[in-house]
Amino acid sequence: MHDLIRTNDPVLVSFVESLMKDAGIGCLVADTGMSIMEGSVGIIPRRILVDPSKAAQARRIITEAGLGAELRPWTGEDGE
Repeated sequence: MHDLIRTNDPVLVSFVESLMKDAGIGCLVADTGMSIMEGSVGIIPRRILVDPSKAAQARRIITEAGLGAELRPWTGEDGE
């Protein structure tokens, strides 16, 4: 899976999930359970992951939505 964004912001997570759904790109929000266990302190960021074959499209959509600064660095290669 390609790691798009890591964030503690639940609004950002929800917005990116919505963008991916509207584009027909499946995404996985990882570490949600860990975020709940740590007691809402916001120490453990949630990771938004997509299939590597959809990574370029997902990154373009996020950038066009004005959230390019939130993206994790990417070399363009699969298997980060």
